[in-house]
Amino acid sequence: MFHVKVCGVTSAADARMVATAGADAIGLNFVAGSPRCLSLETACEVAAAVPEQVLVVGVFAGTPAEEIKRIAAAVPLDAVQLHGHLSDGGVVDPPERCAELAPLPVIRAVRLEADGLVAAREWIAAARALGHAPAMAVVDAAVTAATAAGQLGGTGATVDWARLAAAGDLGIPVAVAGGLSPGNVAEAVSVSRAEAVDTASGVELAPGRKDPAKVGQFCAAATAALARKAR
Repeated sequence: MFHVKVCGVTSAADARMVATAGADAIGLNFVAGSPRCLSLETACEVAAAVPEQVLVVGVFAGTPAEEIKRIAAAVPLDAVQLHGHLSDGGVVDPPERCAELAPLPVIRAVRLEADGLVAAREWIAAARALGHAPAMAVVDAAVTAATAAGQLGGTGATVDWARLAAAGDLGIPVAVAGGLSPGNVAEAVSVSRAEAVDTASGVELAPGRKDPAKVGQFCAAATAALARKAR
């Protein structure tokens, strides 16, 4: 679905800058409690500034399908990223959410746990059995089941890239997230073998305020690393 995504974009100016820098996807945050959470009005303004060829992804956690679809139609969104827990209390996005959101493509944020990607595989298989597997997975840093919605992403915590590579294939394209920056994204791609990258805090001046220099460096380094991997 994407190769380089910059998430947590909060202004039209940053959206234009991120697209010009080379990102092919921009994430708009709709998770209450996050410092990057947008109102519907602001989200519409940001999305209007995004070039047609750049994917606009809405990030949600535990939001009912009907509310997601309402926001997706109003903004509009090209895809939805579910960032809630896979199961076990807290803020959960269940496998049936993919079918409920169809035909909107779903990107599923998953966690690299001590046992690898077992829970992610089970969630994806359950969604597929209901007729709508996610189009892509984003592997983010592990969190506890008690983690509040607003702290599920954008924290700067990193994924163990070697363990991610060892965990094996998920059967869908995989992006790596969690603490990626201009200085480490090339290594993350090389070690993790991920097909795409996703960053938020690693290219910021402050939560929700993107740093043009970091964004440009990140996009250039990520694009080059992904090109080397593809050869």
